[in-house]
Amino acid sequence: MTEGTTSAAPEAGDTLTRLEQEGEIAADYLEGLLDIADLDGDIDMDVEADRAAVSIVSDASGRDLQKLVGRDGEVLEALQELTRLAVHRETGDRSRLMLDIGGYRAKKRAELTEQGAKASAEVKNTGEPVKMKPMTPFERKVVHDAVKAAGLRSESEGEEPQRFVVVLPA
Repeated sequence: MTEGTTSAAPEAGDTLTRLEQEGEIAADYLEGLLDIADLDGDIDMDVEADRAAVSIVSDASGRDLQKLVGRDGEVLEALQELTRLAVHRETGDRSRLMLDIGGYRAKKRAELTEQGAKASAEVKNTGEPVKMKPMTPFERKVVHDAVKAAGLRSESEGEEPQRFVVVLPA
């Protein structure tokens, strides 16, 4: 990284441009990885909730892309961190980029939202807190959002990798 590649904190109007640039850097990096691994996939870029979102999608069966997800999304998490590092190397700024491969995170988000809603309903019925199973930071964030949407509150407890969400009465 050379001096002068970073500038003062971006203005609010520059945020979208900065996030689009992160997505482009990430897409270039991921296309290189796909080429090296000899895997087919298209890259989609978007900006969601003030962060760049990049997805690798395939028209084929998706079996090849499943290798990039790994068991319980472990490979996906590692690729996301590597991609964030590639963006950081180019921009000098920490990236909060989200990576999805073959719709894995989208499906996971839907499942977790449902789990958060069920736990919220249980808390509303019993008035007692509900402790959920350990989750990754991404998973906990989705559950916290679902609990908030249900009008309740939640907290994360424990230490990584055994950190979990507790749903609490309002």
